[in-house]
Amino acid sequence: MSRSPILILSLLIAAGFFVLSAAFGGGEIGGEDPVVEEAEKIVEDDPLTPEQEALDIRLSAIGGAFPGHVGIAVRDIADDRSFHFNGLEYFPQQSVSKLWVALTALDLVDRGELDLDDTVRIRPQDLTLFHQPLSDIVAARGSFVTDYDDLMMRALTRSDNTANDTILRRVGGPSEVQDFLEDNDLESVRFGTDERSKQSAIAGLDWQQDYSIDDAFFEAREEVPVERRRQAFEAYLADPIDGASPVGIVAALGKLARGRLLSDQSTAYILGVLERTRSGPRRLKGGTPPGWTMAHKTGTGQFFDGEQSGYNDIGILTAPDGAQYALAVMIARTRASYAERMAMMQEVTRAAAAYHEAKLLAEE
Repeated sequence: MSRSPILILSLLIAAGFFVLSAAFGGGEIGGEDPVVEEAEKIVEDDPLTPEQEALDIRLSAIGGAFPGHVGIAVRDIADDRSFHFNGLEYFPQQSVSKLWVALTALDLVDRGELDLDDTVRIRPQDLTLFHQPLSDIVAARGSFVTDYDDLMMRALTRSDNTANDTILRRVGGPSEVQDFLEDNDLESVRFGTDERSKQSAIAGLDWQQDYSIDDAFFEAREEVPVERRRQAFEAYLADPIDGASPVGIVAALGKLARGRLLSDQSTAYILGVLERTRSGPRRLKGGTPPGWTMAHKTGTGQFFDGEQSGYNDIGILTAPDGAQYALAVMIARTRASYAERMAMMQEVTRAAAAYHEAKLLAEE
């Protein structure tokens, strides 16, 4: 964790804020508040090396210059040390949470309770909303039979909501995913719920299955009174049901990369799938230097009143020599252009790569 004096002060202030919030009923922060605990650790930890200090300063500069509320974290996986900007706050994950569904499913595979070759039929009543390429297949054929390996690829590489929610049902629902997170000590990460329930609530709606057809959801959302939509949107951002801290996410990615969550076979499988992600090629992946690889998962939330929510990317950056870094950039809300958002994310990737190069030079 970074420990520059300015950051220590800001985190202690943040810790105080969350304690006061809990005292007045704002959120789920309790006696074991991760923000307070992390702030205490920062004060007690060893000083930063010059290379770590440079990365800390660069992340603060990147985050501080961005026109929006952003959290950034970079974890040196080999050293088990994270650096961040606003990294202890809870940010909406949106489709980043599909990763936790996939990990829960692969845990079942490792336990012999699921085979990725098992088949499943997708019917009209299984369709969701927003990005779901499967809906075109179901509309054309009436239903679609596939296996969980195909659904995993669709959910992660194409961020297909219907593929994700089908896997979610198979693993036993949201509570099972949250249990996986807690059983593996993946702290400061909430899974939340299925896409239909989550996205409807953010829009101030109650889910109806006919919303899954064509533009029905968008049309229903347009009919929601503005003030009701505003209240729902702000309530979600104030306490996101799928909230996670960037520091918590990079810690989880570090455990994944080191094989502490799944079998070797399942770890290799999921990292291989994430390397083939098609969504967000100009987010974190856009800053990947030649010879490096990025295994990542994006997330994109809803717009309201010209403001984007939950614009994210998380991933594992691997250097040519095999060194790995976990990255998380999570934008809670912004009016910045897509170009500005992607440029900022790419700078984080470049900062991690520059840190690696600096470490190598220091070791010579």
